[in-house]
Amino acid sequence: MVLGDEQFHLELVLDAPTGTLQAYVLDAEMENFVRSPAPSIEIERILVLSAVANPMTGETVGDTSLFQARADWLRSAGSFDAVLRSIPIRGTTFSGIKFNYPKGNDTDG
Repeated sequence: MVLGDEQFHLELVLDAPTGTLQAYVLDAEMENFVRSPAPSIEIERILVLSAVANPMTGETVGDTSLFQARADWLRSAGSFDAVLRSIPIRGTTFSGIKFNYPKGNDTDG
């Protein structure tokens, strides 16, 4: 999903068998991970993705590019519409972003 005017992207990865949804924060070119200070991000459908620490990259809760949630309804959700409530990235907060999984919110393609 596109954040801002192509400033950042949020890449959603669904593991349907486990009902796990991961969200990776990426740069404008989708080449590098970008850390966010958010302890969690909420997607309207009552899904809260918690920050994930990674000792291999030095990422911690409050300074990470990966968020994750698990929910039973994700196991059978091939597609769904939702709204990203908000996420702060490098001093800018992006909020109220409507999207479809897996299509995203980019209307250009």
